[in-house]
Amino acid sequence: MSLAQAQALDERYLMQTYKRAPVDFVRGEGPLLWDADGKEYLDFLTGISVCSLGHCHPDVVAAVQEQSAHLMHASNLFYTEPMARLAERLSESSLGGRVFFANSGTEANECAIKIARKHAHGRGISEPEVVSFESDFHCRTYGSLAATPSLARNEGGQEC
Repeated sequence: MSLAQAQALDERYLMQTYKRAPVDFVRGEGPLLWDADGKEYLDFLTGISVCSLGHCHPDVVAAVQEQSAHLMHASNLFYTEPMARLAERLSESSLGGRVFFANSGTEANECAIKIARKHAHGRGISEPEVVSFESDFHCRTYGSLAATPSLARNEGGQEC
């Protein structure tokens, strides 16, 4: 598929929430990406967000292949040993307490806002404030949008 064909499908079927760079990546290795013409790029995002592991690292590929032979995905509505072990490892190697596994940065931000509000209310603060950085991206749900004023204004006419 050519870049023009991919762009046409994108315009027809995807909500235009992001301005995309005019490149169609077909392969990745570590921090490198290649387009359909074989041009090499350095990927400074190395995936992005919750998957910033780079591309196709042999250890990650092996771990995914091994795990997928047993269980690809189970909702956190059920028990799984890997989830329980990871929660233990994260809690014991950080500030302690409990762990919340989220599906995205948006969900993690929403949980953090709820926890902060609950803690503040428990201390008698009826209208707690959330502090965020100016001009940063904090995700696209209502709570996170409130922490991202420029996106909440929807500058540039992009959807969502």
